[in-house]
Amino acid sequence: MKKIYHLSTCDTCKKILKELQPPSSYIIQDIKESEITEEQLDEMAQLAGSYEALFSKRARLYKERDLKNEALEEEGMKNLILEHYTFLKRPVIINNDKIFIGNSKKTVQAAKEALNE
Repeated sequence: MKKIYHLSTCDTCKKILKELQPPSSYIIQDIKESEITEEQLDEMAQLAGSYEALFSKRARLYKERDLKNEALEEEGMKNLILEHYTFLKRPVIINNDKIFIGNSKKTVQAAKEALNE
């Protein structure tokens, strides 16, 4: 599967998508318009190794709910991501059996190389 989960209102996601110029073989899903399903999230977590790898601690709601003072388990992180798209680290790029999570330069570069393989 070749898929990119992103947020169309996020300037960083827009910039990364423009830089990557994904081929038409990629499915591009705006997570605000088309919510992530539990099945999709489970698939991402399986590739990533955990829900924690997909969980964004930078989310505004993370700070508003004071979640840093809670001991979040894997199931809790999964439920928060399913509850609100803002808890997913973005973008998430899946290239068959490889997953690239987030917007660090190193991650974006690795994704770019994988897209061009």
